[in-house]
Order: sequence, then structure tokens, then C-alpha cells
Amino acid sequence: MRLPARLLPAPLLSAVLFAVWLLLNQSVSLGHIALAALLAVVLPWFTEPLRPERPRLRRPGLILRLGLVVLWDIVKSNVEVARRILGPEAAIKPRFVWVPLTIADPHGIAALAGIITMTPGTLSADLTDDRRHLLVHAFNVDDEPALVADIKARYEAPLLEIFGAPADARADAPADAPADAPADAAAAAPAYRPAPGANPEDPR
Repeated sequence: MRLPARLLPAPLLSAVLFAVWLLLNQSVSLGHIALAALLAVVLPWFTEPLRPERPRLRRPGLILRLGLVVLWDIVKSNVEVARRILGPEAAIKPRFVWVPLTIADPHGIAALAGIITMTPGTLSADLTDDRRHLLVHAFNVDDEPALVADIKARYEAPLLEIFGAPADARADAPADAPADAPADAAAAAPAYRPAPGANPEDPR
């Protein structure tokens, strides 16, 4: 391994650590700059061995476009969730939905789960052991196939291009829920116990 790679095994992580330290301390004094640089160099030495594989970004230019899509969806979802909350409760249809995954890269799956969770009204709840299905809880579901198609088209498709399709990519990912999953994904809700005193029939 070349000297620069040994010194900075994760340049992006080092840059983020350096910037975050200065932002958190709200200071650019010489002492804080030196400490930020030290943390940026030393911490990745300990965290790098814990990473099973490094992300391979094949089309990093798409990250900005995906980010804009996510920001727009966050704004729209905030308005939609607020409208539903202020409306009649009976009109809200919460549901657990299994989303079949085509993307196989673990970093891409983590990014997809994070995007879903960041978007108001949806939450990534579980991932099957074979990483072929992601369980998503939605605040309101009028059309389950439409929700799945929307997640795959708006988020998974760009992530597939960003991270690329590995040699064992599952282009023919099954459209059905995993074999050991209940026929109705909402039946998976009992695995997530309600708070004491809450209505056990309400999966929210």
C-alpha cells in the first residue's frame, strides 16, 4: 500500500471528521485545527479494519441529483403527513410493506434504508438475512404496489447506478415477500411490540 493510502485509508471520512470537529467546536483556532487533523488521521486507522469492503462509486455525479430528489420528497412528505394527522384518524392506513431489492451492494442497501427512514411517513424496519427484502413501515398506504414501485424507481434505481451492479447483482430479484414472511406484511408488526398501554391493534 502506498504511503498516502496508509496515512489516509479513508480520505472522505477524514475530511468529514476534520470539518465536523471544527463545526462542533465553532472554532478555527490553531489548537482545534491541530486536534481535528489528528482525529482525522488517527480514527480511520482504527475504523478501516472494521469495514468488510470499500464502497465503489461508479457514477458519483448522480449523488447530487438523488439528493435533490430526496430533499423534494422530504418536503412533500412533511406536508402529506401533516395533512393526514390534521384529518380524520380513520383515513390513515399504516402498513408494513416488503420491498424486494435488486441492489446487492451493502453500502447501497444502507443508503436506501437511510433515505426511506429520512423521508417522513416511512421507516426502514428490517432486512432479511439474504438482503433480498427490506421491510418498510409506511404511515399511510393506499396502494402497496405503487409504494414499492415508487421506492424502487426514485431511490433504488439511482443507487444501482451510483454503486454499480456487482457481478452477482440480482437483476431478477423476486417480487414477492420472503418465503418465511407472513402473507400480509402488516402481520410482521407483532415483532415490534407496542408501548405499554398502547392499543396492540394499532401498528403505528
